Amino acid sequence: MPVPREPREITITEGVTVRELAEKLDVRARDLLKTLLDRGVFASINQALDTQTATTLAEAFSGIVRVISFEEEVVEETAKVETSGKTAPRPPVVTVMGHVDHGKTSLLDALRSTEVAAGEAGGITQHIGASQVDVDGKRVVFIDTPGHEAFTRMRARGARVTDIVVLVVAADDGIMPQTLEAIDHARAAAVPIIVAVNKIDKPDAQPERVKRQLSDRGLMPEEWGGETVVVEVSAREKKNLDRLLESILLVGDLRELKANPDAPATGTVLESRVDKGRGPVATVLVQNGTLRVGDVFICGAVYGKVRAMFDDRGRPVKSAPPSAPVEVLGLQGVPEAGDQFQVADEAKARHIVEYRQAKRREASLARTLGSRITLDQLHEQLKAGEVKELPVVIKADVQGSVEVLSELLPKLSTDEVRLKIIHASVGAVAETDVLLASASNAIIIAFSVRPDRKAADLAQQEDVEIRTHTIIYELVDEIKKALVGMLEPVFKETYLGRAEVRDTFRVKGVGAIAGCYIQDGLVKRDADVRLLRDNVVIFTGRIGSLRRFKDDVSEVRAGFECGIGIANFSDVKIGDIIECFTVQKLVAAGTPA
Repeated sequence: MPVPREPREITITEGVTVRELAEKLDVRARDLLKTLLDRGVFASINQALDTQTATTLAEAFSGIVRVISFEEEVVEETAKVETSGKTAPRPPVVTVMGHVDHGKTSLLDALRSTEVAAGEAGGITQHIGASQVDVDGKRVVFIDTPGHEAFTRMRARGARVTDIVVLVVAADDGIMPQTLEAIDHARAAAVPIIVAVNKIDKPDAQPERVKRQLSDRGLMPEEWGGETVVVEVSAREKKNLDRLLESILLVGDLRELKANPDAPATGTVLESRVDKGRGPVATVLVQNGTLRVGDVFICGAVYGKVRAMFDDRGRPVKSAPPSAPVEVLGLQGVPEAGDQFQVADEAKARHIVEYRQAKRREASLARTLGSRITLDQLHEQLKAGEVKELPVVIKADVQGSVEVLSELLPKLSTDEVRLKIIHASVGAVAETDVLLASASNAIIIAFSVRPDRKAADLAQQEDVEIRTHTIIYELVDEIKKALVGMLEPVFKETYLGRAEVRDTFRVKGVGAIAGCYIQDGLVKRDADVRLLRDNVVIFTGRIGSLRRFKDDVSEVRAGFECGIGIANFSDVKIGDIIECFTVQKLVAAGTPA
C-alpha cells in the first residue's frame, strides 16, 4: 500500500513509460511496478502505459494528472525557456477561401504569375496548395483551399493555420453557400477577413450588390463606415492586385505577428502524398522555429528525418523559417493532413510513434465479407433486398482528397444500403488494394490515380470493379445514383492498350512527339489517351499523330515502337505511360434509340 504523500500535479503524454512516470511522481520505479503487479499487470520499467492505466497508477501515489499530447508538451517546455526578446516578426499566412469557381486559384495565379487553374481537373481546386509572394521585400504566404461543398474539412484546416482570410466573391455571382461557410470558418478561427470582389471585368458584374450582401452578413465595407477591407479586383486583367497585397500587409502589421526562429520547429501538415521516386512527401507550414535539413520530427503516427526540403516553386532549401511552406522528404509513412509537425529527440519520437501505431492497429476494424458487386448491379440487388452494405476502397493522389472522400461517401448512405469505407490511402491502385477489395467484396474508387498494370490485370481476374474519377461532383453524383438504384450507364470506357514513353523529340511545326514502345493491347489513331506519370493522371485528351518510322498509321500493336503526338499537350517525359481507350455512348434505359 503506497505511503500517503502530498498531492503532486503532473502532466503525462500518451505512451508514457513506467520510468518517466516514476520521475514525474518522484517515487521509485519498483514501487510502481509492484503496484501494477498487485493489480495483475506484469510490466517492465521501459514499458509504455496507456493513458487510463497511467492515470489510475499516478492517482494511487497522490498524483493529480493532466493528459496532453506529446506536441503540446514540447510547446509548453519551449515556452518556459523562451523570452519575449527572442521573437521576431514573421510573414502573414493568408488563406484564400470562397465558393467554387469564384476565381480563388486564378487570383493566386495572377499574384504568382503562374497557371495552376488551367491544369486543375474540371477547373476546380481539389487539394490545398501553398505558395509565397514577395511584395517590396516582404513575404506573404498564401494557402489556396478548395471551394466545392465536399471539402469542408480542408477549408476548416486552412482557416486554423491562417492569420488572415481573403474571401473571394465573384462580382457576377454574389454570396453563395460555400462563401457563407468560409465566413463561419474564419470567424470560428478568430482571424480578420479581407474581401476580394473578383471578376469585375465581366459585363454582368455587380460589385455594389456583393457589398450589400456582405453587410447583411455582418461584414460592413470600410467605405460604408464598417471595418471590413473590400478590394475590387480582376484576376484575368490583373487589376487592383497591388491594392489587395497592400491591404494584406497592413492588416498583418496591425496583428504584430511574431515567432521565435531559434525554437525547435513546429508546424502543421497541409497535405501529404506518395511520390514514386521520392517516397512519402508532406507539404508543411512551419509556424514557429526553423526547420533544417537533418532535423528529426514527429507528425501524428509518423516520424522521420528531414532528408531534403523544397520551396513552393520546387527549389531545394536548407532551412525553413517561420511561416514558410515547404515540401519535406524523409518521412517513414504518409501523415494525416492537419497533423501537428514537431521537431523532437529521435529516441522519444520513435517511442511515441510506435505507441500510436500500435493503438491504431488495435483500433482497426475487421473486414466484412459479402457478395461481390458492381455499381451497375447495385439497384437490381437493392430491389431484391440482397444488399445491406456496400464496402468501398478509396485511393487518391493526395491525403486531403482521401480525408474528404472518407468523410463524404458514408454520408451518401441510404435507408436500404450503408456505404462502408474499409480502406483509404494515397497512391496508385496496387495489387494489395485489389486483393483487399476481392476479399471484402468491395468496389475501388480511384480519385486522380490509376491502377498499375499488374493491379488492373488482377482486378480483371478477380472481377473487382475499379471506378476512376478526377472531379469530385461527378463521383458523388455516380455514387448517389447507384445507391438509390438509378444508375444508368451513359458512357462506357473500353481499354485498348498502353505505351511506355522511351524518348521524346521536338518536330518543327508539330510539337513534342513521344517515342513509345507498346506494352500491351494496341494504340489507335482516333482514340482517346490518358497520360500517366507515377500512375497519376496528368492529362486526358486525344492522339494528334501516330507514326511508324515516317509513315502515318491507323494503329500500332503490342511489341512495336511508334511515335505518338498528343493533341494540345507537349509536356511528355521519358518513363510516362500513355493509356489508350475509347468511350462508347450507350443508350440509357427507357430512352429510344
